[in-house]
Amino acid sequence: MADQATFVEQAMEHMPSLYAAALRMTRNPADAEDLVQETYLKAYRAFGSYQEGTNLKAWLYKILTNTFINSYRAKKRRPEMSDVEDVEDLYLFRRLGGLEAAQAGRSAEEEVLDLFTDDQVKAALESLPEQFRMAVLLADVEGFSYKEIADIMEVPIGTVMSRLHRGRRALQKALVEYGRERGLVG
Repeated sequence: MADQATFVEQAMEHMPSLYAAALRMTRNPADAEDLVQETYLKAYRAFGSYQEGTNLKAWLYKILTNTFINSYRAKKRRPEMSDVEDVEDLYLFRRLGGLEAAQAGRSAEEEVLDLFTDDQVKAALESLPEQFRMAVLLADVEGFSYKEIADIMEVPIGTVMSRLHRGRRALQKALVEYGRERGLVG
């Protein structure tokens, strides 16, 4: 059974990434702070049931996701406020690497995506329905495996794969439409 000191030592290092995920979920810094605070309170209370040796980050994300789904869906009725300056930059389709890697292995899609601004990618991502947006964020931004996403979202792996496929396709469609409007895509 884990103790309080162990919780502080192990769980607190994940706070910045949990806050970034919460900010992407809620699209509001104050709501993101509340969501992370509530997540850590629930995690602290349930830490005795956490099995050491398993993925703590995935366990925390599951609590974060469930808390968001249960608590914040009802708040959707109020007007949403989003300050793009406060939202973490999403480099959804970019890979950081050496200069040679950037030039050598670039696909046509990567060349076109360089012409989009982060704001357009964020807007396209935020336009996705919640279930698809969550799957895309957890997979492509946070880097979780399909199994971890299935555990976090409490759905079968097949559902994760379907939501990722549909979410990515909708994201691609939104970005292609934007590219056509700007003359970037034929």
